[in-house]
Amino acid sequence: MAGTIPLISSGVAGPAGVLHLPRLWSKVLLGATGNLEEGYDQCGMGYDQMVLDGLGLDRDATVAYLTENIPSYPEFEAWVIAQSGGSLDSNAVAELNAAIEGYNHADDVREAILGAAGIDDDGTILDAVNLNNLDDWTEFHAQLTG
Repeated sequence: MAGTIPLISSGVAGPAGVLHLPRLWSKVLLGATGNLEEGYDQCGMGYDQMVLDGLGLDRDATVAYLTENIPSYPEFEAWVIAQSGGSLDSNAVAELNAAIEGYNHADDVREAILGAAGIDDDGTILDAVNLNNLDDWTEFHAQLTG
């Protein structure tokens, strides 16, 4: 059986307002339960690490919490907030969100994603959030249609 392609966008935030945190949660849980599609990092060095760093979370402790407890998303957000002493620094969250929204992939990555999706690279889609969405959706469609 094929694994699950994580379709929660990096552009999605939960109630705490942190972009990508729901996707990080979903990927680690999918990996912990043996359900993450091959080729996807359970906790990668891109947006995943940006979120961990931006919130001051220890990578190993966060992955351990998620894999050992398989929490619901609200439980995970509550844990994240508890790690920050009971509240998140709104300036740090705003800075992190701006970094996520402002990140652009390298030209070769953009070209590969757009090419696989059948979209001409006319320079209008530059941001990594939308490119990653297209990549996930292309993989999802390919998985369904064989």
